[in-house]
Amino acid sequence: MKVTPTAIPDVLVIEPKVFGDARGFFYESFNQKAFNEATGTNHQFVQDNHSRSAKGVLRGLHYQVQQPQGKLVRVVRGAVFDVAVDIRKGSPTFGQWVGLELTEENHKQLWVPPGFAHGFVVLSDSADFLYKTTDYYAPQHERCIAWNDPSISIQWPLSAKPGLSTKDQQGLTLREAETF
Repeated sequence: MKVTPTAIPDVLVIEPKVFGDARGFFYESFNQKAFNEATGTNHQFVQDNHSRSAKGVLRGLHYQVQQPQGKLVRVVRGAVFDVAVDIRKGSPTFGQWVGLELTEENHKQLWVPPGFAHGFVVLSDSADFLYKTTDYYAPQHERCIAWNDPSISIQWPLSAKPGLSTKDQQGLTLREAETF
């Protein structure tokens, strides 16, 4: 696998080796040993999640203040614009974001470490989004930062108002939110 740091060095783009021909393709989507060696981390994953969303749906920016989750995310159908926001108070990149298009064609994955808020918007008619997490989902510890917080100023590729859950409509600004 190829690992490339983003503008926030702890957030990494993972590109697996894809073997393809006229019949289709094959790639190893995850290997714990290879992931740890390539990223220089020692995270263990405990939960896999799969979501399907329609075009224009925006999910996020989510995180857990206790049991923080690192997330290894990818798209297996469709396309999304995926975002990680650094919410670690002592970090030199606190409040900064990185974004990447993840598609079924490019096979890219994004490593979003604990201490980051995460979200995505669906660019295709629908998208199947898979992610591995380093800790279990704990709804009592989940928090949400507003997707459109002007202090973060994420440049979402939107042509219309996104589809949001009630929880995401009530997201707080970074200034108001609990952070790490």
